[in-house]
Amino acid sequence: MMFYTKKIMISRIFFMIILNSLSCSIKKPIIISNPSPKSTQISNASPLQKQESRSLFPIIQNSKWGYIDTTGKIVIQSPSNLVREFSEGLAAVRRGTKVGYIDTTGQMVIEPQFDEGYDFSEGLAIVGTGTISVDSQPPNMTNVKWGYIDITGKIVIKPQFKDKPGNFSEGLAAVNIGDKWGYIDTTGKIVIKPQFNWASTFIQRLALVKIGEKQGYIDTTGKFVWNPTN
Repeated sequence: MMFYTKKIMISRIFFMIILNSLSCSIKKPIIISNPSPKSTQISNASPLQKQESRSLFPIIQNSKWGYIDTTGKIVIQSPSNLVREFSEGLAAVRRGTKVGYIDTTGQMVIEPQFDEGYDFSEGLAIVGTGTISVDSQPPNMTNVKWGYIDITGKIVIKPQFKDKPGNFSEGLAAVNIGDKWGYIDTTGKIVIKPQFNWASTFIQRLALVKIGEKQGYIDTTGKFVWNPTN
């Protein structure tokens, strides 16, 4: 039987959380040329297959963005110059210089009005307003303020954060206020005061946080369940 020291255990858990975050956050478009006739048809699909076909994935075909379902059929051809993955029935798309949201039929349901926009989580999506410099890679967003909208496009937490905040998870989102990270609820109220140098998304009621060079885990009340350690 293998035994782990406290330092090794937290390193392994930290690695698993980072790996999980990367697998959820990296959004690579599928680049296809000409799909075969077989891949663009759905025949004799079972109810389960029909349900799965409602999942949509971004692609680039002939320099144009669109979405395919799980069968490979192109279901949305978008004139947008940027698309993101669908979440909670909506996807952020850029038309010209502004970002809006489409539904799974391709209809624009939140008109392009934001300078940046991300996925929905627990009914809220991160949006940014301000000047984005595309002269650098990645684009410079130091002049952008971040907030949240609901699925109707209404701003529920006004853009005010200088650093891009986290997605909501278990009713809380990590935000940077005064160069320290804390957590707000879905109304924008601070429920865990800013005190961390870095803070992650809650997973199963625990979040990894960093104080100085030390890392630990807090619960949704802000109480440490694993005190900061190297």
